[in-house]
Amino acid sequence: MLGTTLADRPTQEDLTKQGVQNRTGYTIRQATKHWFVNDLEHPYSEKEGKRFDWMRGYHVGGRSIMWGRQSYRWSPMDFEANAKDGIAIDWPVRYNEIAPWYDYVETFAGISGQVENLPQLPDSKFLPPMELNCVEKVLKDSMFEKFKRTLTIGRVAHVTSPIGDSPDRGTCQYRNLCIRGCPYGAYFSSNASTLPAAERTGNMTLRPNSIVYELIYDDQKKKATGVKVMDAETGEQIEYYARVIFLCASTMGSTFIMMNSTSDRFPNGFGNDSGELGCNIMDHHLGVGASGQYDGFEDNYYYGRRPNGFYIPRYRNLGKEKRDYLRGFGYQGGGSRQSWSRMIAEMSIGASLKEEVTQPGPWRLGMGGFGEVLPAHDNRVTLNTEKKDKHGLPTLTFDTEFKANDYNMRKDMASDAAEMLDAAGFKNISTYDDPGGLGLGIHEMGTARMGKDPKTSVLNKWNQVHACKNVFVTDGSFMTSAACQNPSLTYMAFTARAVDYAVSEIKKQNL
Repeated sequence: MLGTTLADRPTQEDLTKQGVQNRTGYTIRQATKHWFVNDLEHPYSEKEGKRFDWMRGYHVGGRSIMWGRQSYRWSPMDFEANAKDGIAIDWPVRYNEIAPWYDYVETFAGISGQVENLPQLPDSKFLPPMELNCVEKVLKDSMFEKFKRTLTIGRVAHVTSPIGDSPDRGTCQYRNLCIRGCPYGAYFSSNASTLPAAERTGNMTLRPNSIVYELIYDDQKKKATGVKVMDAETGEQIEYYARVIFLCASTMGSTFIMMNSTSDRFPNGFGNDSGELGCNIMDHHLGVGASGQYDGFEDNYYYGRRPNGFYIPRYRNLGKEKRDYLRGFGYQGGGSRQSWSRMIAEMSIGASLKEEVTQPGPWRLGMGGFGEVLPAHDNRVTLNTEKKDKHGLPTLTFDTEFKANDYNMRKDMASDAAEMLDAAGFKNISTYDDPGGLGLGIHEMGTARMGKDPKTSVLNKWNQVHACKNVFVTDGSFMTSAACQNPSLTYMAFTARAVDYAVSEIKKQNL
């Protein structure tokens, strides 16, 4: 199994519990910058004028100790959207096939949230929800009364009450220091959850500081037989052999490994008979929304530092409504009282400054949109054999851009946010729209998509490489569309499902 990141967390536990032997190999803050890769040591390239921001963490646990922990199910319409809209290819699965696996991973991970009974955002198996504060409740009530739209507390992978299957995890302490790595294990990560569970089985061997750079393919057996690994500290090259291989190295990491794995059978990259490997890059476009000030509630504050915000589920292009774009968006945001830092711009001094900073400032609330990006074949990544990283390995070159559908959607994302704040009585409202480039959502996906037809996809419905059934790919690269919800919960559900299928096939001697 390659990776200890978000997508592979169910793999670590489930494979080892089934008795399978398992081998596993923010950005500028002083306290947290070490989580993030130095791009000078691990460079990547962009086509001219095609910005891409690639956020990476090369350590045990990967992004599972860096993620925002927002955890949302997809809905039936999300799995049907490509077919309905005639975009790209259809998903080979539907919601009802994945729903039991959402149940499974939610029960183990611990997802805090509020039941809302929304068709576009199915409810999870929830732990007790965190609380909205007073101005968030004002917005919630106004939105429902005036627009029939829902605002709910964020659905977040934090343990808010004890869960029996995770003895290593305590409950959330409301410190909001999650980016440092939680010593209580309260938020779900590989390090706090699945790796300890896998270790307890006695079937896991963890091999850190390992750079997997190639799959080994046997032309006679027509199977992958193992992987080639470089020790990141010594440069030693090692080969490991296995009956089944799970690629969970993150979207671009797994794509790199597959593109770098060429042979007589796969001259254009492992499993790339369709020519789709590296194509169809998706993310969520963000950096658009609004904020405002709310007068009142001067005698109200909040207790602790809630590591969560609110969520506004998608409401556009549902039912018969048709906008000048396909799909939709959601919002994430939060309200709080301004802190002492509000005084910096005023350049205050003396006794008046000291008096002012002893009191919290006015209430402010902001919301930012997360919009669905459609799959496009020309949004792609390729292997750059001329530009090498510090280990002498090829690098990646990105050729991506937002499309007209994204820019049309962003107009609603900004104006709707301002309209809802104004209707709720907020003042001094300002909007913003800075699209940046793909990658900033840190939800890259789609580069080895699953599908029904090997001519148009890389993987089948079980996350197996069409042309090599003993290789499974279960990180974001398998995604056929993006929806607008944070994707990590969906990665985990598909991973658990793929593991269950792989184990059953092993028992049948099919793998």
